[in-house]
Amino acid sequence: MNTLGHFAKAALAAGILFAATGAHAAGSLDLNLGPDAVQFEAAGEIAHGVALGGGVLHSDYRRDATIYHAQLLGTQRTRERDVGIGARWTQFDTDYGNGGGLGLGGYGYVYLPQAPAVSVGGYGFYTPGVVTSGDLDDGYEFGVRARYAFTPNVDGYVGLRQAAADFDNRHGNRTLDRGAQVGVRLSF
Repeated sequence: MNTLGHFAKAALAAGILFAATGAHAAGSLDLNLGPDAVQFEAAGEIAHGVALGGGVLHSDYRRDATIYHAQLLGTQRTRERDVGIGARWTQFDTDYGNGGGLGLGGYGYVYLPQAPAVSVGGYGFYTPGVVTSGDLDDGYEFGVRARYAFTPNVDGYVGLRQAAADFDNRHGNRTLDRGAQVGVRLSF
C-alpha cells in the first residue's frame, strides 16, 4: 500500500475517533515530518484525564516500514507539566516482518518558568515479547522534543525519534526510523 493509502486509513480512523469521543471533548491532531518519515496522530479525551488516540508512522529510513498504533492514556496537563501514561497496541508492517503487540509507556513535558510558551520532554513506548503476535519479538519507539506554543491551540516542535523492532525471523533486530523531525500539533 502506498503512503497516501496509509494516511487515508489514518484519516478515517481519526474521524471515527472524534465521532466516538464527541464534539465537546478535548483533542489533538499532530503531523510531523523527517528526512525519511511522516507521522500523523489523533487523540481525543473520552473522560476527564483519559485520552484515546492512534496514529501511523511511515518511514523509508532503510527499507519500507509502516507502524500503526492505538493507545489509551491517563493524562494531566497543568501550567507546569503535560504528562500521559498508559497502554499502546503497536502494529508493524515492514519489509523485515509483520506483527503487533501490547506495550506500555507515555510522555512527559515540562514548561519552562522563564519561557512559559516553551516545553521540553519526550515520549517512549516499549512492547515486550510476552505480548506480541506474528514475526514481532519486541519493539519500541522513543523521542525527545522541544515545543513552542505559537497560540493556545497550536504547538510547533523539533525533535529526534527512533523506532525499532526485533523480529523472530532471519532479519532480527532492525532500526525502522531514526532522525530529526519537525511537527505541528493542533489542540481543540
